[in-house]
Amino acid sequence: MLSQTRAPETSSSAHDRVYRGLRTRIMHGEISPGQSLTLRGIGAEYGVSMTPARESIRRLVAEGALTLTSSGRVLTPELSNDRIEELAALRALIEVELASRALPRAHMALIDRLQMINNHVAERVAQRDPVGYIAANLEFHRTLYLRAQAPAMLAMAETVWLQLGPTMRALYGKLRRTEPPQYHRLILAALKAGDEPGLRLAVRSDVTQGLRHLTS
Repeated sequence: MLSQTRAPETSSSAHDRVYRGLRTRIMHGEISPGQSLTLRGIGAEYGVSMTPARESIRRLVAEGALTLTSSGRVLTPELSNDRIEELAALRALIEVELASRALPRAHMALIDRLQMINNHVAERVAQRDPVGYIAANLEFHRTLYLRAQAPAMLAMAETVWLQLGPTMRALYGKLRRTEPPQYHRLILAALKAGDEPGLRLAVRSDVTQGLRHLTS
């Protein structure tokens, strides 16, 4: 009886582990645009059977993080300029609103935490570590947006980040960053001053300016 009750939990746990692992890798740009994934390769990498690998891929396809071709190939998406502009517009709408809602709860402890994360962003840039840079950059934004206490809105923002992950890696290579995003400093200054218009402008600029380089 014990083995019968544990089996579904084990299968669910394996699926969740593979899904979360792939989701993080895609969101942080570890997988390049247009890269092919296979069930066999995923199963071998995570030490699972085909079923958890297949379920994870289906879930990520549904979220727009992966593309399933008519021939059955699974790829990370190569976004068109129109799609990049659409996702950039979504980031501007959702993240500006999240930042605005977070502002009344942006106490000094949060600002200090954001400054520390931004220092990590600078370190990753100096080390020319694109995956580390993207991860730290998203941590900066997520830490601020958690104070908005708007979980549905934050989930929407994370879905956009997920769809943009491989493209952000390509953007990093194009920009060849040598310093952290300038708009982070403006976000921090606006938070300290309680300046909502300044915060909204800084966040909008931060989440759209870089992506424009890919469509120009």
